[in-house]
Parts: sequence; structure tokens; C-alpha cells
Amino acid sequence: MNHEIVESFSQMVREKGIDKDILVGIVEDIFGMMVRKKYGPTAKYDVVVNMDKGDIEIYLEREVVEEVVDPVAQIDTKDARKRSGEDMEVGEEFVEIVPLDSFGRRLVVSAKQNLNQRIKEIEREAIYNEYTTSLGEIVVGEIYQIRKGKGEILVIHNKNELILPRSEQIYKERYKKGDTIRAVVKEVRKGAGNPVVIISRTDSQFLMRLFEIEIPEIYDGIIEIKAIAREPGDRAKVAVLSHDDRIDAVGACVGMKGVRIHAIVRELNNENIDVINWSDDPLVFITRSLSPSKLKEIQLDKEAKKANVTVAADQVSLAIGKNGQNVRLASKLSGYDIQLIKEGGEEEEYDMDLSEFREELSDVMFHKFFDEGYETVHDVIDTSIEELVNTLGIEKEKIEEIVGLLKKGLEDAEIEDAEDGGQGASPGNAAVAEPVAEKSETTEATGEATPEKNELPDGTEEAQKPEATELPEDDGKQPL
Repeated sequence: MNHEIVESFSQMVREKGIDKDILVGIVEDIFGMMVRKKYGPTAKYDVVVNMDKGDIEIYLEREVVEEVVDPVAQIDTKDARKRSGEDMEVGEEFVEIVPLDSFGRRLVVSAKQNLNQRIKEIEREAIYNEYTTSLGEIVVGEIYQIRKGKGEILVIHNKNELILPRSEQIYKERYKKGDTIRAVVKEVRKGAGNPVVIISRTDSQFLMRLFEIEIPEIYDGIIEIKAIAREPGDRAKVAVLSHDDRIDAVGACVGMKGVRIHAIVRELNNENIDVINWSDDPLVFITRSLSPSKLKEIQLDKEAKKANVTVAADQVSLAIGKNGQNVRLASKLSGYDIQLIKEGGEEEEYDMDLSEFREELSDVMFHKFFDEGYETVHDVIDTSIEELVNTLGIEKEKIEEIVGLLKKGLEDAEIEDAEDGGQGASPGNAAVAEPVAEKSETTEATGEATPEKNELPDGTEEAQKPEATELPEDDGKQPL
């Protein structure tokens, strides 16, 4: 029986990866508990576990006396001599081996339950320690369950269950059971059962680790990622700094014909990534962050961390980006609240005939708007939701959906119109603005880098008042 018990413990060591010495200590504690339950708290005992030989031996120690007062701790000379077969004298220690069978089924079952509980606690602690030391690191696992209600994805990694919540998934991605998936360990929480390990594909740390994997110079510390701003699945801006003057940080990240950056883009489901050079000068850095648009003037309030940026009328769409993405990411990357100002004040707003959206709205809905005098997109979106509901007799939710559709369509059309007018770059293919004599790179989802030069001022005004800097037209472009 002893051999069978030890063999089962050895199997736990092999399967669960529990340290042998720790398991021996647990076994000694559990059998000690069994002895105390049977013989009482005053019992003197010793538990010896030999994993190699497959032995567990329990020794009960009692003092040899003339008259027994405490039978747990004492034994008389006659009984001691009979059991040991030796001439025992008063005051000596009588040691006997207690067979496991003598403990009874109830104590053995209790010991087994206690052992399982202790092993589970060790496993939980091991899982917690494993993943807390892996915070911010990429893990590769296999999807084994997709919870449709919550949208959570359960991933198996090293026989442990990890959770990829809906909020940490790239919204454009579709997953299926059995897929291999890469994600970064974002959080580890202790719970009633096993620790809850949260992984993420939307966290900026995931993008940083992908850069380290694909770009050796970043892994080696030659190039440093200074800041990341990201809208997962759509676009990201990454600011890098080279600690070696011989290495161009942006060029190293892009790679020959964009091979390095494209590997990251593919992993992120074609998320556009703009790589720009970091600068300690906020004027220079904001200019680069807002690329590919050309800026006219920047007014800085360093204390309030605000920047008023003046752009030419034909550059507004590029500066804002699709759905305001470019300026949002630039604000996150630079740490400044960037407000765009159109040069020369307000001009006539871009508008479209409502008939352009006839197919999306359906004929019935289009005629409802047209019959009430709504002929252009701005006629609709400049009217309050309440007034539209009252005038058209359409549900509020449907009106809000239509207004959102028209706004997005108008923004997309305005950007396309600006590009067709010769703006030079689209929001998805942003060039990096550079100071004089520095090289600039374009990092796209599907294109190559393009050199560009941008002249910036040498001096700035005093810090206690907003800084206004004129940014002259860029006329130094050279083909690659």
C-alpha cells in the first residue's frame, strides 16, 4: 500500500510539474495530521517519505515508564519489552511503526481530500507566478472555445486557460476553434479557482513586442520605441529613436521594401502603421505626428499641454484623417491636446446631394427626406435629431443611424476629393515630417518608404506665452 501511495505522488510530480521536495513536505504534513487525529495533539511522531524507494513510514515515539498516565506518550516496561523483544528500561524511548491500515478508511479519505486541496493551491500559485512574471510578454496558444454570449475567447497555453475578452480583440478579426493565436499577457487576477489570465491583441504593449520580434535593433536596444498611439485594427503611430547615429531608426523599422513592417501589419489584420522619428522638441514632434498633412503654424501652451495648429484649407482633411483618426492619434502620441484651425477662417463647407445616398437609404426613405425639403447631406446633419423625428415621423434610433451613415460618407468623400486634388498622400499612407537635412520615411500597409524634407524653425519663443511657429511650404521632395 505504501508503494502505491508514493507512486501516485510521483505521478503528480511528473504530470503537474510540482517540485518533489515541496510534495514530500505536503505528504509529511498530511500524515502528521492523521497521527494527531488518531492519537491526539500530544503524540510524538516522525513521518519519513522516500520517493525513490516508494516508502512512507510513520514512527510513534513513547516513553517507557513503570505506570502509564498518558497512553499516547507513555508505555509500561512489560508492554514495551513484549512489543520490541528487547529488554527495555524505564526512561528509554520506545519507537514503533504505525501501519497505514490502522488509520481507518475515514482518515485516509480525509487525508486524500486534504492532499488534493493542497496540490490545487500549489498549482494555482504556480500559474499565478508563471504569468505575473510574463506580464507584457507575447504568448502563443490555441483557441479551444468561443463564448458567443460574452464574445470571450478561451485559449489554451501550456495546459492553462487564458481569456481573450471581446474588448481586447481586434474588431475586424474573426476567430474559429483550433486557430493558433498570438497575444500579450495583460493582467493576472486571483480568483476563487485558478487565476484569471487576461490576454490582449489591442494593447499597445502587443504592438511593441511585435516590433521587438521583427526588428532586431529594437530587441538589442539600439533603437528605442518612445511612444505608441493606436486604434486597433485601423491605424497606429509609433515614435522611435536611434541610439546609434549610423542607423536610421525609421528605415530599420520599415526594412527593405517594407518587409519588416509588413510582417507586423499582417499579424494585426492589415492595421496601418506610421513610424516616425522621435523628437524632444514638441514643435517638431507634433509636426511629424500630424503627417502626412503640411502645417502652417503651431501655437504651444506647454503648461496646459495644448497645441493650436493652423493648416491650409486643402490640408484639413489630411490633418483630421478618416473619422478624425489622424489628429486623435497625433494627440495621444505627442501628449498634447491638438486643435486644428483652418487657415483663412471658415470657408464654404463640403457638401453632397442626398441623392448620392439613395441606395443606402432606400427609395422610400430618400423620398421622405426629399419631400420635406432635405436635399443635401448638411440639410440633414445640421438639423437636430428631435426635429428630424418630429418632421419625418421616424424612430429616433433609425434617425441616429442615418445621420451617422451620412456623416461618415461625407467625411470619406471629402478626403477622397482632397486626394484627387493633388494632396500627395492619403491618411493610410502617411509620410513622416522631418527637419532640414534629415531623412523621412513613409510606412504604409502596402507601400514603400518615400523620402521627404520639411523645413522647421531653429528657434522658439519664450515658454511663458504660447509659441507660434511658421512652417513654410515643403518644396524639397525627392523621388525614392
